[in-house]
Amino acid sequence: MTPSRISTSSTKLMMGMRRGKGGNLKRALDETAGTTTNNDIKKINQGRGQEITGVTMPKNMTIKGWAFGENQTIAAVNVNGKYYAVDGRCPRCAFDLYRGKLLVDKDVWGKDPCVACPTCSTTYSFRTGKFGPEYKQTGLAGFVNTWAKTATINNASQDVAAFIITKDEETGRVFCKERL
Repeated sequence: MTPSRISTSSTKLMMGMRRGKGGNLKRALDETAGTTTNNDIKKINQGRGQEITGVTMPKNMTIKGWAFGENQTIAAVNVNGKYYAVDGRCPRCAFDLYRGKLLVDKDVWGKDPCVACPTCSTTYSFRTGKFGPEYKQTGLAGFVNTWAKTATINNASQDVAAFIITKDEETGRVFCKERL
């Protein structure tokens, strides 16, 4: 059947209106269908965000990568019992941040733990996701770092998304929500 020959009954059948189904397509296209407000989102799991399953929490002072779906990774860290997380991909070179170096020297990097990208050495705060000063490397890592910087100079100052990670100690359930 060509598009110009689709009958009204065929259209109603595709929309689910035949035999008393009430029109699912209209409900799907309705502006209010499936919408949530900020208050609804804040109420999910008592404000703790989306429950995530199938992950193991990072050990103290280590970074662990979590993969979700095909293209989403998160770099999570445990610093003295407090959990932080950022988007798992460096916006500058697209390498995995969970393979990076954890930086916790308060005199050098500030009060928040940071991660240095293992390829381009751009640093990101685990608490805010803000990019910071470059982590200086030497030897082969320094050479690769210099090469990566020149190849990706346009994206040098992009932040990454930061997440709040909570763990319910009673149930062991883990929750994640984006820090706004």
